[in-house]
Amino acid sequence: MSKTSVVFITGASSGIGLAIARAVPFEARVFNISRRAVEGLEHMPADLSDPASWGQVAALFERELSGFEGPRAIFIHSAGTLTPMGAAGEVDGAGYTRQVLLNSAAPQVLGNAFLSAAAGCSARRQLLIVGSGAGQTVYEGWSAYCGGKAATDHWVRTVGAEQARRSGCEVASVAPGVVDTPMQDEIRATPVGDFPDHSRFVELHQEGLLRDPSEVAADFWRLLEAGLENGAVLDLREP
Repeated sequence: MSKTSVVFITGASSGIGLAIARAVPFEARVFNISRRAVEGLEHMPADLSDPASWGQVAALFERELSGFEGPRAIFIHSAGTLTPMGAAGEVDGAGYTRQVLLNSAAPQVLGNAFLSAAAGCSARRQLLIVGSGAGQTVYEGWSAYCGGKAATDHWVRTVGAEQARRSGCEVASVAPGVVDTPMQDEIRATPVGDFPDHSRFVELHQEGLLRDPSEVAADFWRLLEAGLENGAVLDLREP
């Protein structure tokens, strides 16, 4: 069995997920769990808005962590979507369903699968959800995204308490702030009628206030290296 650490990252084909994958500060096998492959990363093809893919990801966790002898096993859930943006009841129903599945259900189901697969490991185990201030703030046009982030934050609080009682996996959610990613491009291209806060995000971009993904990735790894307080819901913008 390999004695190298393993890092699983959803959505590691672009944005924050890719930056985190590129910044792993120790020797590890790094799995990109997403629809698109990226050079240099092991790839698990998966459309996480489709529940049929979740069992395949769970099987990957089981396969890689059965008898695992490496020092660290980490799962970082970064995948998420704002598509379609618009008021609930006024957007495509199938697209809205995919949003809810990806933003709310997938992190909980995959988090549960990772905890189950990693339960027998002696390795240091960490589960980190990429959160968002949208879990605490109302943004009209983002109901499925805001709802999903709020749901996963409370999932982290609850599961973190469970894991702390069991001396198990470290579980936390971390909101990165506003980051210069393709999601921000999508926001700025959205009509004001579908997203009334459009001008705020345009101004942040114009004023150069979007964070670089590599800086955010470095912050995430500093937190992971220091150790995650179980059940913590953190925001990188807060001291």
